[in-house]
Amino acid sequence: MVAVDLRRLSLFFLRIRALLRNQHDIDIIVARPNDPQLRTESVDAVLICNTYHEFADPALMLDHTFRALRPGGRLVVVDRASISSEPPASTAHEHEVSAAVVEAELRRKGLQIVSRTDDFIDPPGDEPWSLLVAVRP
Repeated sequence: MVAVDLRRLSLFFLRIRALLRNQHDIDIIVARPNDPQLRTESVDAVLICNTYHEFADPALMLDHTFRALRPGGRLVVVDRASISSEPPASTAHEHEVSAAVVEAELRRKGLQIVSRTDDFIDPPGDEPWSLLVAVRP
């Protein structure tokens, strides 16, 4: 298992939890803002949860992710779903992203969409969350 994050503190707490549970099979990687630091064809699956909307350069992150996935590897993106099907007009970080936008970006990178659920989580009074599953051919 590999855990990647920009925040060293989050990774530190993950390391502590793993040690307390006697789990020694977790590789922890401190990423750079536009590079998860994963080796080429080194992972079977990638989960991007509540983070895609924060990417300053989603295309670059998808390039790195695509290369890191082994053929047949899966990418799962879970994020707050925007009702707009257009990318944000500004570079300011929104806290939601349209599933249609994410799907289009994944397809442009050569990933095949396996499934998409626009209301994966639909909490009352909050934005729904979408779930996209894609595979590297």
